[in-house]
Amino acid sequence: MAPPRDHAPLAERVEELLAAGGPLPLVAAGQPVLRRGTEPYEGQLGPALLARFVEALRVTMHAAPGVGLAAPQVGVELRIAVVEDPAPVTEEIAVARGRVPQPFRVLVNPVYEPVGAARAAFFEGCLSVPGWQAVVARHAEVRLRGEDERGRALDEVVTGWPARIVQHETDHLDGTLYLDRAELRSLSTNEAVAALWAQPEPRAAAEALGFELP
Repeated sequence: MAPPRDHAPLAERVEELLAAGGPLPLVAAGQPVLRRGTEPYEGQLGPALLARFVEALRVTMHAAPGVGLAAPQVGVELRIAVVEDPAPVTEEIAVARGRVPQPFRVLVNPVYEPVGAARAAFFEGCLSVPGWQAVVARHAEVRLRGEDERGRALDEVVTGWPARIVQHETDHLDGTLYLDRAELRSLSTNEAVAALWAQPEPRAAAEALGFELP
């Protein structure tokens, strides 16, 4: 049986969120909305309100800053996420992590499935778990399906860091946080990652902290 939800219509709650203007408040780990999963988007907001909500997600993601944001992270249980990654990293890191610039896009009702058995492990953080990072092994390549904000079908294969972003944000829509998939021995503050584990790959962290990489 699904847990009880707030009975206030979603459209009314989104209107209330948007009324203040500017970036939306982020929901931190421990709040049930991050664990309940989401409703498929089936027009609950209407085209105009959806466009305003998507823009608010974009503004909030940029302000955080982050490379992705899912609706539950602002308290809305709809299967919607936004992603954008300018990839401001060195060439060495970009090559090691498969990180390439990604334009802004909206994912509506996204799902993913692995393509092949390859996995890649890197430090990962989350706007809903501020101040911390941990190594997460994820599928190196996934098939992404869903729609965009205009209802146009998405069906594509995504690799490297973009695949990691897709998995992270889609997991949010299923009530899963990156910590559920993380190697907990790698859990580090942002400061520790910057000072000790800034290498392109987490091999030094694995050796020093005592965990295995795939």
